[in-house]
Amino acid sequence: MALKSTIYKADCQIANIDNGYYQPHNLTIALHPSETEERMMVRLLAFVANAHEYLQFSKGLSSDDEPDLWQKSLTDDIELWIDVGMPDEKRIRKACSRADKVIIYSYGGRNSVWWKQIEPKLERFNNLTVVNLPKSATDQLGLLIKRVMQLQISLQDGQIWVSDDQQTAHIVPEIWLNY
Repeated sequence: MALKSTIYKADCQIANIDNGYYQPHNLTIALHPSETEERMMVRLLAFVANAHEYLQFSKGLSSDDEPDLWQKSLTDDIELWIDVGMPDEKRIRKACSRADKVIIYSYGGRNSVWWKQIEPKLERFNNLTVVNLPKSATDQLGLLIKRVMQLQISLQDGQIWVSDDQQTAHIVPEIWLNY
């Protein structure tokens, strides 16, 4: 019998001062059986950092042909492709050829080796951004995990604050590549 995903709910009040975006989002996030809670929270953070009315979670780990999140136009063109983790060059190349803009959120502290190996291969992509989330940032996000989350998110000057009624995570993403 296959294991089922665990469902999390996140009621997010987003105030993105950098982009002038102020909207609530009620999100349902499926934690795949092979996924860690840390990865799920990075997906959530990627959503709030790029929030848009058309941004949505895809099948993610269940599909090799889809990113973790994407934003499609009304004509079904992929405007934004977001992957979480350390994708290989082939996956990045495919993403950059299919989408107008690609963002990769790496995390976990072990990713510096991946970055050193893959960075020279990525210089040719003019629609790719790579963002690193330090281990200390994802550890702070871990303190906010609940099956039902009420979160207030503020984004300003490239920094992100994620709060619930008890904790606040202050995240300063590192931009490793930005075209």
